[in-house]
Amino acid sequence: MSRVNDHRVTDFERYALDVVTRPKPDDGLHVMRMVELTGVPPSEERVSAASSLARLDARDRALFLRMSLTGRPCSRTSRTAWVIITHAGGLWASVLASTLPLLLEGAVRSAALHALAGLALSHAGVQLLKRNVERPRPSSGVRCSTLVAEPPCFSFPSGHATAAMSVAFMYAAAFPAYAVALMTLAVAVGFSRVRLGVHYPGDVLAGQLIALISDIALLAIW
Repeated sequence: MSRVNDHRVTDFERYALDVVTRPKPDDGLHVMRMVELTGVPPSEERVSAASSLARLDARDRALFLRMSLTGRPCSRTSRTAWVIITHAGGLWASVLASTLPLLLEGAVRSAALHALAGLALSHAGVQLLKRNVERPRPSSGVRCSTLVAEPPCFSFPSGHATAAMSVAFMYAAAFPAYAVALMTLAVAVGFSRVRLGVHYPGDVLAGQLIALISDIALLAIW
């Protein structure tokens, strides 16, 4: 059945190319119309989408195996350092980083308000995606051990990476002199989730993107 489907998709691709390049009487290019592309049955579109996602997932897993410390010799010092970094971007650490400065006044308090709002908005987006995508953790996907306690929830996207980037970006926007240090820490938190074996690189990148979009949207209207 898979061979038949592949053959049909190939035929369609040939047809689409012919439509695009077919010359008119005036030697122009024939404009491809959507109605001429409806020859692909919905089932083939779903197969194509699933195939693309499968390829992305395979690459994400391969990158995880190259970046993760699991399944290879790891010193206690290295593991401890990555655990400390990963906890620096945990939800509670991020909440404290965005609420304790509210006790102060001026620019710090204003930045903290933005950080807290960005954290709340991005966290809502993360939870919505986790419950809809339902991607298993690497410990289930590639059967690896973890070097830190694994949260009892789905893998995509990374909550730690989202929280760290969300808070860091808001403070970086308010205090540009510290932007490099703050953003470096946020990236390190995300990387630590892969190193410790609890997230795929794609989970981390998606979380950081959610954080940036949430923060930029808030800064645009507030």
